[in-house]
Amino acid sequence: MMPNLASQLPTIAMTMGDPSGVGPEVVAAVWNDLRLHGCCRPVVMGDPEIFRRACELRGVKGETPTVGSLAEGFAMTGPNVAPCLPCGEPVGKLTPGEVTSAGGEAAYQAVVLACKAALAEECDAIVTAPLSKAALHVAGRHYPGHTELLAELCGVDDFAMMLYLPPETANRNPFGLGVVHVTLHTSLRSVFELLSIEGIAAKCALADCALRNFGCPAPRIGVAALNPHAGEGGLFGDEEARLIAPAVAQARAAGINAVGPLPVDTLMVRATQGEFDAVVAMYHDQGHIALKLLAMHSAVNVTLGLPIVRTSVAHGTAADLAWKGVAETSGMIAATQAAARLAAEMKRTSVR
Repeated sequence: MMPNLASQLPTIAMTMGDPSGVGPEVVAAVWNDLRLHGCCRPVVMGDPEIFRRACELRGVKGETPTVGSLAEGFAMTGPNVAPCLPCGEPVGKLTPGEVTSAGGEAAYQAVVLACKAALAEECDAIVTAPLSKAALHVAGRHYPGHTELLAELCGVDDFAMMLYLPPETANRNPFGLGVVHVTLHTSLRSVFELLSIEGIAAKCALADCALRNFGCPAPRIGVAALNPHAGEGGLFGDEEARLIAPAVAQARAAGINAVGPLPVDTLMVRATQGEFDAVVAMYHDQGHIALKLLAMHSAVNVTLGLPIVRTSVAHGTAADLAWKGVAETSGMIAATQAAARLAAEMKRTSVR
């Protein structure tokens, strides 16, 4: 008897994010894509009625059954069957692009339930569509974003966001290219006080581990300077000598192939030419802008340091495009393929 190859694919819970944003239609629009079902067995988590509306908007063919568990959904999912597991209260009427407490709560509940399912090994990974940070706050859920919420749910303190370009996009980097952020969703003013030797070294370690999980046997990590020209010998600031260089030395002493601090205006050029497999950026925009200029719609958001696999699209809720049937979908395919790859690697190495 031939084995059921589909049943061996990683199982993935996909959350729809904020219902007023592009999340529901981005999830719906990829459902008939064979690339999705060629890498995993997906089930949607969220409001089934919102998902059905999104499927209708994007012309998705097939059934959209409401299921009572992820296991039930994984048993029936396929290109023409899009199961949805309800999370929280029904959203009801929505206005595209509007920030509401109902939307924030719906997004929150889906992430919480998906994370708990992954922790209980009811799924192999979770892939999240974008949520609205403003809507989260209106709903009374005071988190800066997915990353910090997931870290709390998983009970971890050492975590990071990595933006990742898969190998087919980062074509000079055979294992892909990652950018890990030392500080994340915080004001630029607070970055200086949040940086520390230990924090920078820890992010070097997370970057090294992440690229190994993507198959890179010996990751090369470029560590960004904070100030222009890497501080120009102290003329433009002392953070390079006082914090970043000692952190790089600490990482190297731990066996990590880290180099820096390097001027950030040329670091990403060197990375895209294949000199580095990962870059450690000091703050959000330092890493995000460069990587998104390279390949905005192919970039994948990966949360590092969790005991579960979580990826996401690299874009936001795109209020101006929501529910118009035009939202870009390649990011969701890339995020799902990355999650499936990481889940398979974790199973292979028994890192769970």
